[in-house]
Amino acid sequence: MDIRTGFFYLFSALLLFASFRVITARNPVFAALFLVLAFFQAAAIWILLKAEFLAIALVLVYVGAVMVLFLFVVMMLDIDVDALRAGFWKHFPLAASVGVLIALEMAAVLIGGFRMGEEPRAVPVVAQAAGQYSNTRELGKLLYSQYLYPLEVAAVILLVGIIAAIALTLRKRKDTKYTNPSEQVRVRARDRKNLIKVPPTVVSVPRTGVAENKA
Repeated sequence: MDIRTGFFYLFSALLLFASFRVITARNPVFAALFLVLAFFQAAAIWILLKAEFLAIALVLVYVGAVMVLFLFVVMMLDIDVDALRAGFWKHFPLAASVGVLIALEMAAVLIGGFRMGEEPRAVPVVAQAAGQYSNTRELGKLLYSQYLYPLEVAAVILLVGIIAAIALTLRKRKDTKYTNPSEQVRVRARDRKNLIKVPPTVVSVPRTGVAENKA
């Protein structure tokens, strides 16, 4: 076994361990951190497969942006873990059934790749000059030509997810003064200015009898 195979088994074992801890960790913050570890191990496996762009994109996008957002949401929501565990065994049969169904579907899809004795299909080879081939360039051409619309849909879904996370963490405090922008836009001059009719000022003249008594 060469060093590349050894690294593959090492990264795969750490990836499986981190993935298992994601679903078994009691603290949601620890589960998110184990998911970060799983992303790093997957990026390392991508590097072993000479897909450097996918590895860097996985680290920058998921670890650097998505997981940081998840951690902020989990810490700001202050999730009551005990309340979530209260109905665990109640919903366990349904969750186990769905899990078994998903596992069977994945096995049915992936079993074709492990069948032995079949003739391998011919894969077209594209002639590339030495030093001119770039997997990043080919991936970019494929994404922005054939998969342009799915890429835009994914971008919109991510934007909606970011807005939803901000809306979930937005809390109103009673002791905080704020102004509603919609009310500012709809305001009119007559709503802010109130004219009051005040009678004219009359100079009072002292009475004669009162003045003489004071004298």
